[in-house]
Amino acid sequence: MSRIAVIGAGAWGTAISIVLARDAGRPGSHRVSLWAFEPEVCKSIASVRINQAFLPGCLIPESVAVTNSLQDALRDAEIVISAMPSHHCRRIFEGMAPHLRPEMLFVSATKGIEAETLSRMSQVMNEVITSKCKFKSALKLAAISGPSFAKEVARGDPTAIAAASTESEVAARIQAEFSDGGLRVYTNNDLVGVELGGALKNVIAIAAGVCEGLGLGHNTAAALITRGLAEITRLSVECGAKRETMAGLAGMGDLVLTCTGGLSRNRSVGVELGKGRKLDSIISGMHGMVAEGVLTTNAAVGLAKKMRVEMPITHQVHAILHEDKSPRDAIRDLMTRPGAGE
Repeated sequence: MSRIAVIGAGAWGTAISIVLARDAGRPGSHRVSLWAFEPEVCKSIASVRINQAFLPGCLIPESVAVTNSLQDALRDAEIVISAMPSHHCRRIFEGMAPHLRPEMLFVSATKGIEAETLSRMSQVMNEVITSKCKFKSALKLAAISGPSFAKEVARGDPTAIAAASTESEVAARIQAEFSDGGLRVYTNNDLVGVELGGALKNVIAIAAGVCEGLGLGHNTAAALITRGLAEITRLSVECGAKRETMAGLAGMGDLVLTCTGGLSRNRSVGVELGKGRKLDSIISGMHGMVAEGVLTTNAAVGLAKKMRVEMPITHQVHAILHEDKSPRDAIRDLMTRPGAGE
């Protein structure tokens, strides 16, 4: 039996806890602790076993212990899964530091890039832990990503994701711990590519939503996804990722899902932008839900500038989000760029 702490009780963190506790009671099943920042989330799960705020309608097994205390969540944990929004990762890990141990295995389930430092989540985790905890041994770090809407994962729809680590035994451990009849996990040794693919696709998903909101058709969507993948691949490879990763679950797979699926929060933000709504109004109506692509767009533009990589779709999404550019003007500017080879 593995003792697992899931830090972050949003939709994805809650879904992960449901998967890990799905076979509770069988030999070798997990003991799962779920940490929630919001006291009302703890109360909802404790009283009715449902996260009404972030994952309504999905029953959480009794074996999942929910807590508002980081110390309680991390006590005796062997695996620590980070499922908080990217902009909270550094602060929460600083709060976790006194309760961490060198033998723990750390897994990032967050699809984002830290805006201020342009760091991937595993880099943020590594930096905080090594500076605050001063472990003598190297950290065991991994990331999971792939086409995985939380609601569908929670209800057991067949889903496939990638577990990436620079150490093959760490990826294999995550594969063994997470896999069940509803979730198939593939190992991957490209931590950079899996993390960047999962983060950058959210920017393209906003663009896909904008096209939907403007009433544009399938031609536009197909072109956007294809050229969006080209942008993601260019930047990821320049940052040290493997090109083939972008053709897999954490690249093309997640991109297609997030650009076309109705459960995508990033795509939904784009739809509303395409209809003419302002970003502040859209965000205020999300009731605490996070569309990672809004923040990741800033980081993506910064990372592209640092690596000297051209990302025209990303720059137009940034202009729509943060410079009040008209979505139609953004589409026009993309279509009238100087001719180029594919």
